[in-house]
Amino acid sequence: MLQPRLVLVEPLDNCRLFLEYDTGEKREFDVSPYTSGPWYEELLNPSYFRAVRMLEGGTGIEWPHGQDVAPHELYELSVPVA
Repeated sequence: MLQPRLVLVEPLDNCRLFLEYDTGEKREFDVSPYTSGPWYEELLNPSYFRAVRMLEGGTGIEWPHGQDVAPHELYELSVPVA
């Protein structure tokens, strides 16, 4: 199955992301399991967390210093929202 492309990523409270895909699906992803260790702990800073951006073409997300989450994890580990 082809991975759907992101059309929107919005940071939410408590290290969560709202994701919308080109299929019309709306999902929520919890980033908190990724926030341990020196590379990802910066995501615990709310202002830095809000700096998340979608990669060109909707292929993924990243933060200013290069932290990211694999596109398949974003989709497969997120939960649908109404």
